[in-house]
Amino acid sequence: MCELLGLCANEPADIRFSFSGLKERGGRTGVHKDGWGVSLYEGRASNIFRDTQSSVKSEMAHFFQNTSLKSKIIISHIRQANRGRVCLENTHPFKRELWGCDWVFAHNGQLKGIKKNKHLQFYRPVGSTDSEYAFCYLMDKIRDAFPSRPRSNKQLWQLIEAVAHEINEHGIFSFLLSDSRYMYAFCSNRMCWVTRQYPFSKARLVDTGKVIDFSKRLKQNEIVTVIASKALTDNEDWHCMEKGEFRVFSDGVSKRLAA
Repeated sequence: MCELLGLCANEPADIRFSFSGLKERGGRTGVHKDGWGVSLYEGRASNIFRDTQSSVKSEMAHFFQNTSLKSKIIISHIRQANRGRVCLENTHPFKRELWGCDWVFAHNGQLKGIKKNKHLQFYRPVGSTDSEYAFCYLMDKIRDAFPSRPRSNKQLWQLIEAVAHEINEHGIFSFLLSDSRYMYAFCSNRMCWVTRQYPFSKARLVDTGKVIDFSKRLKQNEIVTVIASKALTDNEDWHCMEKGEFRVFSDGVSKRLAA
């Protein structure tokens, strides 16, 4: 299967440290060698970098790892192709527009029979993956229920959670999703998260042994939450999500459903 990585912060932050660990899993310490991608928001728009090469071999991935590109919401993905050939249109994250902003989605898992049993109305996949098809179905449901952004966050969040459970009946549907304002995470099989805030400490990557002292990198008021399929560090307090758990992140803070 694939692996996910997300960042949600109250101030623009870069994900180079966490991404350098994830990158190793794309062909060196892991089997996810069939492409990678990362999305960074600037306002309502998302800038997506994608490559069909494994992240450990990709020149673009090396560039990204060594460049301080910052955003308050970042979604990244490394792929192990199970369905759909290795090509750019099948490489996560995927993007669609709704309510004048980009929605970005990345998925870990496999979904059986979704194309036969779930019919699309407005959005169409560019590639052939069940992941992108599921994203289009989710976006259709949101667009149909709310032609414009609802005043109540709770209504929107409840709908996303309900559709996530519906799609999850077809297999494994762990995902990260963002509408430029919030980060949504749904755990089908595995997902965990860690929040870094003052007083900051050091973190050590599982895959490389690299250590960083966040007290020298982050300001006292900064709050940064990292979400991943598997813990990227071995000396931090990662919170494991339960199967079927849906969670919303905003400005680096994790929350359950709220009005």
